[in-house]
Amino acid sequence: MMHEETCNDFARRPKLESVLPDPVRTAVMQTIARNRDRAGALLPILHDLQDALGYVPPESLALIASELNLTRAEVHGVVTFYHHFRNAPPGRRVVRICRAEACQALGARALEAHAKHTLGIDFHETTVDGAITLEPVYCLGNCGCGPSVLIGDDDLRARVTPAVFDELVAAARAAT
Repeated sequence: MMHEETCNDFARRPKLESVLPDPVRTAVMQTIARNRDRAGALLPILHDLQDALGYVPPESLALIASELNLTRAEVHGVVTFYHHFRNAPPGRRVVRICRAEACQALGARALEAHAKHTLGIDFHETTVDGAITLEPVYCLGNCGCGPSVLIGDDDLRARVTPAVFDELVAAARAAT
């Protein structure tokens, strides 16, 4: 016989937003307060939250949805649609490899394969030691000098070969 959930069973379930640690809950509420009155507030809230925490905690989606009068599914759909949003904290350094056509024409696919193999991770994953998160990006505006790699938010490198990639990763690990 299938168990049917009663209203009382549902009421006893902990609310998803109640499991948010206080610093995360505070960051979420501050982010919502800063952006709630903007047209299309959800995306600015998600960007602002990721800027503040480094990721969008999955357990924050119910609170965001409630505050914006959206369903959790609507918020989850936006977060999972855009590759930009992370659902876990990133490594100490984020390494982005350009996957745009111009960079692909100049060797980015081989560089991607090398990076994934060398680091032992795929895109959107972090190395076991927590040092490096590997992410794809679809244009770094450096099209004539590909393949391009961005380390952190401001270290853009051009004509990156597998050997240069290894040097960049070693330097990024040493800097963390």
